[in-house]
Amino acid sequence: MNIESRLAQIGSIKEPKTGAVSFPIYNSTAFRHPKLGESTGFDYSRTKNPTRSVLEEAAAELESGDAAFACSTGMAALQVVFSMFSQGDHLIVSLDLYGGTYRLLERIMSRFGVTASYVDTNDIDAIGELVTPSTKAILIETPTNPLMMITDIERVSAWAKSKGLLTIVDNTLLTPFFQRPLELGADIVVHSATKYLGGHNDVLAGLIVTKGQELSEQIGFLHNSIGAVLGAQDSWLLMRGMKTLALRMERHQYNATKIAEYLLEHESIEEVYYPALPQHPGHEVQNRQSSGNTGIFSFKVKDARYIEPILRNIKLIAFAESLGGVESLMTYPAVQTHADIPLEIRQKIGVDERLLRFSVGIEHVDDLIADLSQALDAAKREIEEA
Repeated sequence: MNIESRLAQIGSIKEPKTGAVSFPIYNSTAFRHPKLGESTGFDYSRTKNPTRSVLEEAAAELESGDAAFACSTGMAALQVVFSMFSQGDHLIVSLDLYGGTYRLLERIMSRFGVTASYVDTNDIDAIGELVTPSTKAILIETPTNPLMMITDIERVSAWAKSKGLLTIVDNTLLTPFFQRPLELGADIVVHSATKYLGGHNDVLAGLIVTKGQELSEQIGFLHNSIGAVLGAQDSWLLMRGMKTLALRMERHQYNATKIAEYLLEHESIEEVYYPALPQHPGHEVQNRQSSGNTGIFSFKVKDARYIEPILRNIKLIAFAESLGGVESLMTYPAVQTHADIPLEIRQKIGVDERLLRFSVGIEHVDDLIADLSQALDAAKREIEEA
C-alpha cells in the first residue's frame, strides 16, 4: 500500500467493537486485570496506552522500523536515546545542529560524563579522526537546522557499522513521507513530532523508531522507566495531524521551492540554503536518498540592518519559533533557536547575525512572496532613509 493511503488510514481499522473510524482517546491511567496473573495488555498508561499504541504502531510501520516510542516532546525523545549511554561514553554529532540538542548534550549529558564532538558528518575522514575507544554512536541531522547541510545516510551508516557504532538520524525535517533512514542503514530515527508530523502548531510530541529487537527492548525499557511518554490526548492529535502529512509535505515543498527561487534573484539576499536548489552542495545526495524536500530553508541578507525591519514588517508570515506547521513562521536563529550554541561555533558554520530561517506553510505561494517582498522593500526604505 502506498504511503499516502497508510497515512490517511492511521487508526481507522483499530477499534473493531464499534468500528470507530477515528480511534478513541483512552484517558484512563489504570486498567482492570481480569484476574490475578492476567492482563488485557494494558496495565498502567505510562507503560502502555491504547491510543498511544496505535500511534506507535503507525510510526514504526511508516519508518520501516521494528518498534516506535511516542514521547512528550522531541527533546524527551533525544533524552531517552541519550540515556542508553554511560559515563565516559563519547558521541559524534552533526556540526550544524539544532540548539536544543546542543544544550542537552553540553549542559546536561556532560554532567553525567557523556561527551560529544561536532563535525561535518558527510566527511568520513573527519569523522574517523574523532573516533576513540569510548565512541558509541553518531548522531546525524539531515538536512541540518538551519543551514540545510546534507549527509549521505547510507554511506555514513555503513561506515559506522564497520566501526561498531550506532547511527541515529534526526528525521524531523523530511519525515518518513520523503526520507526513511532505517531503510538506508540507520539504527534509530528520532523526530520532533511537534513539527511536520503534527503539522498544526497545536501539539508537543516526540518519536523514536528503532530497528532490531535488542535495541527496541533497550529503548522500550528507558522510555517506560524515564516516563517521557506522550499522553492519550496528544497521541490522538498527532495521529490526526499525520493523516494529512502527504498533502501537507507536497505543498510545503512546492511553496518553499518557489520562494527560495524568488529570493535567489532578490537584490537584498546574499545566499539561500535549500537542498532543492541545484547549486546546493547536498543537492545530488538529497535527491538520491530522499523522494522530496522539506518546507524549511534559511537565507542570508546582505546587510544585518535588514533583519529587524523584515521581522517587524512581515504580516502573513509570523515572527515565531518552531517549524513544520501549516502556518508560515520566520525565526532569527542567532538569538532564538541557536542562542545556546557558542558564538564562535555559530560564526564558524555561518549562523550569524544576517541569517533568517523560514518555515514555509501551506498558504498560497503568491501571498507569501508578496508578504516577503513588501517586508524586504520596507526594510530597504528604512535603511536608505536612516
